Amino acid sequence: MTTTTYLILAAVFVLWNLITFALYGRDKRKAEKDKRRISEATLLTCAFLMGALGALFGMRVFRHKTKHLSFKILVPLALVVNVAAVFGVYWLGSFLLRG
Repeated sequence: MTTTTYLILAAVFVLWNLITFALYGRDKRKAEKDKRRISEATLLTCAFLMGALGALFGMRVFRHKTKHLSFKILVPLALVVNVAAVFGVYWLGSFLLRG
């Protein structure tokens, strides 16, 4: 993988985490206004699809979903999975460049 590819992946990663962060904020606002909410499944799916850092910051900044046991367990787990995936992509890319 080229440096440009890594930069593009990093930009997509940052953008996705910002979107996930915003979803947590939006859901918190909807909860306060008693409007139709974003499903918990959607929020957790976004975390597992490389948005765990944004989800974790969203939980902390907006004080949202912090009392839900499923979020207290699954969002940090998603972060571990995300980090492993990033290292896996990096390792695979460096392996392919050597060969």
